[in-house]
Amino acid sequence: MPTKVLIVDDHPMVREGLRALIGRERDLTVCGEAETAGEALDAVANLKPDLVLADITLPGRSGVELVKDIRALQPAVLVLVISMHDELLYAERVLLRARAVNIMKQESGPRMMQAIRQVLTGRIYLSSKISARIIENFAGKHAKASPIEQLSDREFEVFQLIGCGKSTAQIATELHMSTKTVEAHRARVKEKLDLNTMPELISFASRWVETQDTP
Repeated sequence: MPTKVLIVDDHPMVREGLRALIGRERDLTVCGEAETAGEALDAVANLKPDLVLADITLPGRSGVELVKDIRALQPAVLVLVISMHDELLYAERVLLRARAVNIMKQESGPRMMQAIRQVLTGRIYLSSKISARIIENFAGKHAKASPIEQLSDREFEVFQLIGCGKSTAQIATELHMSTKTVEAHRARVKEKLDLNTMPELISFASRWVETQDTP
């Protein structure tokens, strides 16, 4: 029987591309697709996939939260988290909080298949950049931990969207929450980052987002 793969992404074109890529492999088959974390959990329960390919940014509930739910409900299901963000904090949040979960940046078809094959053998796949940063961390080159690590997964999402220039209303729409909830998260982010005003938070978040593509 071919290995069953569930694709979780809110972008139809991404799902279509992954389906076409996996469809070329004789021993793999796409058993289903989902756009949201809720749909994904239902699909995991009903379709019993062997591997879940999940975007880290999903409407309403983050991919990090989805991974933790999958691990709690179906520990045997393998998960490969796909992210556009080649950034260490994402890797740490998935690897350390959700355990035994893999993260990578969206890359070429061959690299994606390499990651899938590696995960199916029980190993962890990391992009070369993330691997290098993790090694540097363990080697003690970053003596002072980033204050952003204090943020919860939801606060981290709000912080990132603020840095991308999103308004409170836009963040509320994208994360499927009320503006009051966004404001509450925003207040906690300011407190944890020791920032006093909203302009300070916007400036700090914007600078952080701008640095994420740098080596």
